[in-house]
Amino acid sequence: MFFTPERQDFFKPLTSKYREQVAQCLSLLYTRLYGSNADYGHSLSRDQLLEILEEALTRAPTLADDASQADDDSPQRFKSLREQALWIMKQLLESGWLEKQVDTATLQSTYPFTRLGRLFTQPLVESDTARIRTRHRNTRNTLNALEAFNSRGEVHDLLDAFEYSERIVTDFTDVISELEERKRELVREVESQQLVQQATDQFFEFMEQRFQPDVAVRLSADSVEKHRDQIGKAITKIRRKPKQEKASIERELRRFIPELARPAQSVLWTILDTIERRMGNAAEIMLPALRRALHSFTKRADIIIRQLTYLNSQSNNDLLDVCQQLAELPAAEQSAKLERAAEAMAPMRVQLIDPSQVRLQERKRAALVTTAVTEQPPLDPQAERELLIQQMLDQAFTIDNTGLRHYVESALRSGRQVSTRHLPIDSARDLLAMAHAIEVASHNNLSSTQRFCVEPTGQQLQTDYFNTADEFLISLFEETE
Repeated sequence: MFFTPERQDFFKPLTSKYREQVAQCLSLLYTRLYGSNADYGHSLSRDQLLEILEEALTRAPTLADDASQADDDSPQRFKSLREQALWIMKQLLESGWLEKQVDTATLQSTYPFTRLGRLFTQPLVESDTARIRTRHRNTRNTLNALEAFNSRGEVHDLLDAFEYSERIVTDFTDVISELEERKRELVREVESQQLVQQATDQFFEFMEQRFQPDVAVRLSADSVEKHRDQIGKAITKIRRKPKQEKASIERELRRFIPELARPAQSVLWTILDTIERRMGNAAEIMLPALRRALHSFTKRADIIIRQLTYLNSQSNNDLLDVCQQLAELPAAEQSAKLERAAEAMAPMRVQLIDPSQVRLQERKRAALVTTAVTEQPPLDPQAERELLIQQMLDQAFTIDNTGLRHYVESALRSGRQVSTRHLPIDSARDLLAMAHAIEVASHNNLSSTQRFCVEPTGQQLQTDYFNTADEFLISLFEETE
């Protein structure tokens, strides 16, 4: 880029002692050509270009002469602003910042920016913090571009989202650097002037004019944490498009951006993975770094303002005058005064904290709660059948206490005693009740006036359902008996 003959000395105009004036000329010229009030249908002639350069020269100061500029081949003194403007125009044309275009019909010359000149002048203009910028919009622009791609299917919307996502991390870096620069500038101003009012005004001016319109929005309405999930859902929706549609998108991407095409690698997947990675870096790395930088800036400003306020409040303190008066007194009189002061301060008691009572409390880590909701997959037909059979078997071999009590009471009928040998079995449920008949003795804890008594006879019996079973006598009697 900078090794061709026409751009071999591209940065030469910005290395002389007139570099501040050249930078101001470039910024003003860029604003007139590409600013909000620019007339895009009109090109600058030579006289108009010189007028703009003369206007810029009146704004920027000249750097003082020094030894490092002794070998500079630029003129050391100009007779007028017109002469200096001509010299700067010549330097910009020779270095490749501007180019001369001649209309073959009218033979009139115009002087627009070259492509590289316009690209390198733009950072000079954007470095002015007084300009209004909406850098916090890039997160929402990424989301809007992805949603537009999902609705319309235009590849340019996806490329816009890819470009906006790159600016998110860059904007975070710019804001963090600006906070650090503001902090150093605040310390430098206080060290040189030590004015409480000026330091306070600078701090609140930044909070009102820079923090409120940009940084506060970045931490709230445009927080990457707020839009990260929505961007992830939009990317997932793109991944789930039909294969034919994704193949068509892949072909268009390879046609528009062949530099990203790699063998056996999808350009669409590369773009989507890159956007997800950038959002993750912005949310997990850059956003906490921005909060730490903002906290450090506000903390430093608070400390400086408190210190200056304390120093100003102590300006009328008489302690220094007392020390000065004691220094002028003879040694004997100094000792007498200090002894009287010591006697007056004698009742003061100094108590120190017992180091053994100091304990370092460990911070409790917050418990991580997983709030993700996952859909239950449908049951396999074979597993569902086995589960149904198991439930039916459990219900078939279950007998409750009430059913067992009614079975024994119906077996007793009008009598007061019955043997397990004579218990009737008319159904499968009667068979289950007969097998649990002796458990009826445990029902005596219920609130009832009747009690069951189960006694073994010592004999064994054999039935159609049991090869060998112990025989019991079940009796029913009143509580009063």
